[in-house]
Amino acid sequence: MSDAPPKEADVRAAILRALHRVAPEVDPASLRPDVSLRDQIDLDSMDFLNFVIGLAESLGVQIPEVDYAQLATLDGSVAYLIAHGARAAS
Repeated sequence: MSDAPPKEADVRAAILRALHRVAPEVDPASLRPDVSLRDQIDLDSMDFLNFVIGLAESLGVQIPEVDYAQLATLDGSVAYLIAHGARAAS
């Protein structure tokens, strides 16, 4: 098993899987990477919390509540998760 960080594409795919679990109707191709996910797909606060929990579990990253704003966009989520040691999703 490698200790290399996952590639950006792998982290992005894990984010899209987590979004799909809370909002299965979302078309990933329609998401703008620099626009708030909550605005684009109308996530309520419970959906967003479930999204964050799913990311933390699948990528092995602890995400404190004070950092949730950094996960607001797709690009922000990718950058945050890579910077905080995301593991390859299992």
